Amino acid sequence: MTISVFDLFTIGIGPSSSHTVGPMRAAEMFVAELGGLTNLGDITGIQVSLYGSLAATGAGHGTQAAILLGLEGNHPDRIDPDQMEIRLAEVRSAGRIRIAGTVDIPITEDSMILHALQPLDAHPNGMTFTAIGANGQELHRRTYYSTGGGFVATDNDPEPSTHRAEHSLSFASAQELLDLTERYSLPISAVMLHHERTLRSEKEVRQRLLHIRDMMVECWQRGITREGYLPGNLRVPRRARDWHQRLHAEDPGRDPALAEDWVNLVALSVNEENASGGRVVTAPTNGAAGIIPAVLHYALHYTRAGWADGDDTTVRFLLVAGAIGSLYKERASISGAEVGCQGEVGSAASMAAAGLAEILGGSPKQVENAAEIAMEHSLGLTCDPIGGLVQIPCIERNAISAGRAISAARISLRGNGTHRVSLDQVIETMRTTGVDMNSKYKETSMGGLAVNVPVNIVEC
Repeated sequence: MTISVFDLFTIGIGPSSSHTVGPMRAAEMFVAELGGLTNLGDITGIQVSLYGSLAATGAGHGTQAAILLGLEGNHPDRIDPDQMEIRLAEVRSAGRIRIAGTVDIPITEDSMILHALQPLDAHPNGMTFTAIGANGQELHRRTYYSTGGGFVATDNDPEPSTHRAEHSLSFASAQELLDLTERYSLPISAVMLHHERTLRSEKEVRQRLLHIRDMMVECWQRGITREGYLPGNLRVPRRARDWHQRLHAEDPGRDPALAEDWVNLVALSVNEENASGGRVVTAPTNGAAGIIPAVLHYALHYTRAGWADGDDTTVRFLLVAGAIGSLYKERASISGAEVGCQGEVGSAASMAAAGLAEILGGSPKQVENAAEIAMEHSLGLTCDPIGGLVQIPCIERNAISAGRAISAARISLRGNGTHRVSLDQVIETMRTTGVDMNSKYKETSMGGLAVNVPVNIVEC
């Protein structure tokens, strides 16, 4: 079945869709469920247990803080990042939260139980919430899994937050998608638009996609105004503001020869905002949030279609990217904790390459080829954030992968769409590679750069 583009592109907060957005949603879901089962006034405490990757790198990703805010009833797409920090300071000072904004109970980030070496069977990003009543009796318990991109699952409901649909133009593989484009003589964007129209009107689809673009632009433009250091002990300096000032002075007329520099800047700026806990668009994850905005920036400023009609270019680009992202989410994974960074920046690069290929005039087969090329050359990419922070190598990796996406799109257009390796084959290869990958390379900060680059304090 086909996942909606609006499940893949959501507005939330940094630094991680799986470690921040997902846990906040899970905590809010637990409290909402709890309110329907018992009187919140009967609760005297909540025990939180984190497993696997959530426990290993949760501190550096803001997991515990996100859970506290979620238990208060906050939602990642509505919470104000500035107010979030103010409220967290209050909670830390008092050592208490207000469940659903009403009942005070004692709980802190330090009171959460971490099982870094004990992942749950269903997914590496597991968490269990237990509500405790008077005399220590258990009132309610629920286990959730943050499966990447802000998606949350439970044992009883594998993907409760997605909008899937079966219809005449639904697809579950790249080959099925290509067959539909040939049968109905439609581009991939039109097939995906048909799917979205089974869920909402075409006008709303366009409006929401343009809003997503505006949020992406707002994010990177906010990033170029900020200076100082990113949060955490790595003391990584923000670079986007200085880069923008220099690039704007060097290239006021947008010389195509400097297009790559602007693409790098957009990716860098978005991911600096993400690393600082700012407002970002999950695309399809927060760790890969800079790639699609950067390549979309290229499509809007350096292609004939973008010059002619920026809104139409945006809509088509995001629909194609969403169609490809649906395949990765359904057939493999977009979770770095599950398959490594190939599932995050690899998926995002593949999505972006496909979107750009259609904007450049590619046929559906060329678009599918672009998506395949971008992932083929991301296979095996590990997730090894230094210090458990979404900063090194994550920020620069987004810029590099945006460039890979553009190259993949252009390579595909030099061919006729015929190629030896299919997108379905490369997605399956990515999935099996992720399964075989040692867990220390899957967002645990126990391998790769995370152990070979010394830091004073590891925030995990």
